[in-house]
Amino acid sequence: MTEKTTITQSNGIQSNGIGGAATASAPRVFETQPERDDLPLVVMPSAIVSIIAPFKARLEALRDIARVRIFEEFTEDADTIARRVADADVMINAGPHISDDLLRRISAGVRAGGEEGGHVRCIVFSGTGVASYINLALARELGVRVCNAEHYGDNAVAEHTFALLFELLRHVGELDDRMKRGGWGGPHADGLQLAGRRLAIIGLGGIGSTVARIAKAFGMEVTAWSSGHTPSARFAELGVTPIADMNELIAAADVVSIHLPLIDGATRGLITADNLAHLKPGAMLVNTARAEVIEPGALAARLAQGDVAAALDVYDREPLPADDPLRAMPGVVLTPHVAWRTDGAFSDLTRQMVEATRAFLTGGEVNVVVSEHDAEHDAVESGARRN
Repeated sequence: MTEKTTITQSNGIQSNGIGGAATASAPRVFETQPERDDLPLVVMPSAIVSIIAPFKARLEALRDIARVRIFEEFTEDADTIARRVADADVMINAGPHISDDLLRRISAGVRAGGEEGGHVRCIVFSGTGVASYINLALARELGVRVCNAEHYGDNAVAEHTFALLFELLRHVGELDDRMKRGGWGGPHADGLQLAGRRLAIIGLGGIGSTVARIAKAFGMEVTAWSSGHTPSARFAELGVTPIADMNELIAAADVVSIHLPLIDGATRGLITADNLAHLKPGAMLVNTARAEVIEPGALAARLAQGDVAAALDVYDREPLPADDPLRAMPGVVLTPHVAWRTDGAFSDLTRQMVEATRAFLTGGEVNVVVSEHDAEHDAVESGARRN
């Protein structure tokens, strides 16, 4: 069945005549230069709302070499994605996982048995850790280039780490709410000071390193555990004390901040219930990385003891269920997985996406991910989650 669409204009391009707002059966589609069928086609078949405007703002850089089509809705339906990229040379992936079956369907070339495939020769991801979203070995086998974006969220996530931490320390949101309801003073009017406290960073990649710099500026003592990918010189450069034993690191910390990528067989479940048992009374844990780097159920069980606090932006299940015990726990601050979502992060992310696309179409290379090792290294060095 042909999908109905609502085409919007770009630089004088004609509409398809439907007009008005898109509906559930007719997603809004933005397209540049549809009359230029001599140019390669770049398609974003699924998009989170926040990425659309900054991506559109970058499209002038592709005007001389490509047509661009953006479907302005999010979907993970494989059939829909395959249909939308059927004629694409480059796919911009702004969220969905790409199964092996979908990858085979959309990639250029002819399949075994003579079945004709799609046209996609390059997939550009809107994030860093792509290995959990696509089979890189299969992409290489099929001749599909995979590109990512690096370090675009380092500042954003680091800043949000401290926004969460300050809420634990100074309860600004709670005090603001009390003031606006006519109150004054009351519980938590007396806060905790950041300077002089010890911060333990788990994962000293791009985000962890940025957190370390900010913490040092606040007068904190900073220690860290990091993987073997981390150059030893980085600790000295940042003025951070390395501690190889996780329990020792956690036991001595006033604040523990997690900045690990999620890598199966490496960081999934890396932080255990035994590690969290070493949090001292009054300690605070901040996680803006991935919930799954902590052993399932271990954090909730430790928080239930009531002697430590936490500030979280990531969860085992997202959206976080309305009846999740975390929502009702005292001493817990929650935000809905928004740490990376700033104007600066979106701007840098879309810049890299467009640069990788242009490089592919002009015979160059930008942010090409060749193997699982490359993907793991990029993820560890960033310390970033994929959006």
